[in-house]
Amino acid sequence: MPARSLDSSPCSPFEHYAVRAREVTVWRWSEKLARRTTLLHDITWDARVGEHWVILGPNGAGKTTLLNLAGAVTHPSSGTVEVLGRQLGRVDMRELREQIGFVDPNTSRSLRGTYTALEIVLTGAFGSLILLQRRLTAEHQEHAAAMLEAVSASELSERRFEECSQGERQRILLARALMSNPSLLLLDEPTSGLDLPSRERLVQALSLLAHDRPELPTVTVTHHLEEIPPSTTHALLLVGGAILAQGPIETVLTSDRVSECFGVPVDIEHRHNRWAAMVRL
Repeated sequence: MPARSLDSSPCSPFEHYAVRAREVTVWRWSEKLARRTTLLHDITWDARVGEHWVILGPNGAGKTTLLNLAGAVTHPSSGTVEVLGRQLGRVDMRELREQIGFVDPNTSRSLRGTYTALEIVLTGAFGSLILLQRRLTAEHQEHAAAMLEAVSASELSERRFEECSQGERQRILLARALMSNPSLLLLDEPTSGLDLPSRERLVQALSLLAHDRPELPTVTVTHHLEEIPPSTTHALLLVGGAILAQGPIETVLTSDRVSECFGVPVDIEHRHNRWAAMVRL
């Protein structure tokens, strides 16, 4: 499926790139099928510093695979990926990941439920899953408290992580991802499983973050247009591992393109700076 690049907008006031992918393909060997399975094909994509991207597509489209490349978690099988100015395969991936805030389902499952919300955020100071108490300073404590306040979760500071609701946990994990003052923030379905009030609180937290730190680039993966923060500037549609469309969000999220992306006729609405999709009857 040919990609249609729609980004003809002026360049961002920030000059450098958060992510640059050129003709990227990712494949994995399937023992079950005894053949190579292509997860991403011929991906060329630029995300500039100061931009806020959403990646949309049906299940199996390759969204998380693309996010893992942006997060320096995996390498491309072919093509080149640069993250924060450094090319994957020519840089220490662990060092690079220290500059990236990542919120994904695996992190929540890996952290100790007995930690308080503040302690969970403090683990983000060094990118560890355990609390490195001996390395923490009073400045770390103050910064962790400030990050909880930034995502409107100060009241959770002393609550055990396992006693928090899913929505509360997601806001705590967002604060944790911000703890190291990252240069890039990635979110893999951050509102998945949240009820409406919890979703809206997280969306509001992301919008406030974009206002307070406009230079921080973000990339969010989701299935649902209703979960897109108002601060989002760009969108990328993936189908079958290939880019269907990319560019400024208003030019990408049209009824025709989203219908083609998900394989069902939908009408797209953009009201009060929020997006919604309705199946066309």
